[in-house]
Amino acid sequence: MIPILAIFGRPNVGKSTLFNRLTRSRDALVADRPGITRDRQYGFAQHGRRRFIAIDTGGMGEGGEGDARLAARISDQAMRAVQEADAVLWLVDGRVGAVAQDLELADTLRRTGRHVHLVVNKTEGLDPDVACADFYRLGIGEPSAISAEHGNGIAPLLGRVLDEFPDTGAAPEAAAPGPRVGIIGRPNVGKSTLVNRMLGEERVLIYDEPGTTRDSIAVPFERRDHRYVLVDTPGMRRRARVVDRVEKVSIARSLQAVEQADVIIAVVDARAGLTDQDIALLGLTAESGKSLIIALNKWDGLSQEQRATVRGQVRRRLGFVEYACIRYISALHGTGVGKLFDILDAIAETQARTFKSSMVTEILRQAVQAHEPPLVQGRRIKLRYAHIGGHGPVRVIVHGNQTEHVPNAYRRYLSNSLRRGLKLVGTPVIVDFKRGENPYKGRRDERKKKELAKRSRMIRRKGSRK
Repeated sequence: MIPILAIFGRPNVGKSTLFNRLTRSRDALVADRPGITRDRQYGFAQHGRRRFIAIDTGGMGEGGEGDARLAARISDQAMRAVQEADAVLWLVDGRVGAVAQDLELADTLRRTGRHVHLVVNKTEGLDPDVACADFYRLGIGEPSAISAEHGNGIAPLLGRVLDEFPDTGAAPEAAAPGPRVGIIGRPNVGKSTLVNRMLGEERVLIYDEPGTTRDSIAVPFERRDHRYVLVDTPGMRRRARVVDRVEKVSIARSLQAVEQADVIIAVVDARAGLTDQDIALLGLTAESGKSLIIALNKWDGLSQEQRATVRGQVRRRLGFVEYACIRYISALHGTGVGKLFDILDAIAETQARTFKSSMVTEILRQAVQAHEPPLVQGRRIKLRYAHIGGHGPVRVIVHGNQTEHVPNAYRRYLSNSLRRGLKLVGTPVIVDFKRGENPYKGRRDERKKKELAKRSRMIRRKGSRK
């Protein structure tokens, strides 16, 4: 097993910056403001030939908004990471020195029984001995001076930490992580609750306040020998309402999560019905071509009349995502959540299939026979054959003549016909057209020249006979 290192400390000491440095990524959201990180973030890292797992945690003792209950939940998430870890990197601020809260955290860490490495951050431009001097009174051991932002001192620190663990040689290649499932939706619709229910544990922070999740949290896990990666994302509001810089970055991360996902679960609050913002998010997903599951959450609290109203909205307003699998669930109580895994497995099987060109062409032929393309200037558009042009999303290339004139309505008809014919689950088909080259292009002028030359010869012969 490879070592697990938890990055722990007060708010705004540079934990997320160190996490990004160790994992060589930008997965953790970083801002010059306390309380940005709230959930645990995991990432693989490597030092030399040694691999390890790093865990980024929220700041101990602060909720970012002054809310004591939220602060307690963030601290609980951080302590869970400490309990999971083999060693703890306790970050302190070398420019501030040891404060009263650091003394309290020292007592907390000693009670855990974990091996703690005291790391003094933000020491760039300072004498390392002077920066570390004040922290000896914490009684944790000899501090290590680093700069997470500039990378100073990190290599020696990792060398000392990893030497405590047996070197089992090069780490084996990791198994395929499984489909990446992005959970999107408006704020406070139950995305984090759904993630925790699917995982069977309180993995991400839940709070009765919109905007609790600020970063995209990727969680690999396994269920019944099937692997998945769940990605909880911040709630996305209308652009006009987003004024906070951190929220803007969070929304950018959500859009990035949509782009990187294999499957999207769009969570909708059934009590509020389908709002214009829900429709906009579903339109964004449709444009990406990703497989889609629409989960109407909080279904158990609705009356029969309310349920009928929501079902009517689904029929009227979701025709543009006809391919989506729609499920009515309760993330809080677990109703219908287990069935989401059946759909995810069916979608994964769909995405792994290959299709012969002859099969795709036959489906195209049947679709054209049932409903012919329109006429363009008195000539019928000809669609001759088709083949698969890519997966993720599924793309079909259709060859024919005058394909540049195919209207959008007929393109959608072909997309739905191909999706049904290929028996795709929750997955759209993107149809691209390729115009065939006219084999007689350019030959008309040549034929005309030959005809004119022949006519001239005939005229000359008649003139000579006279």
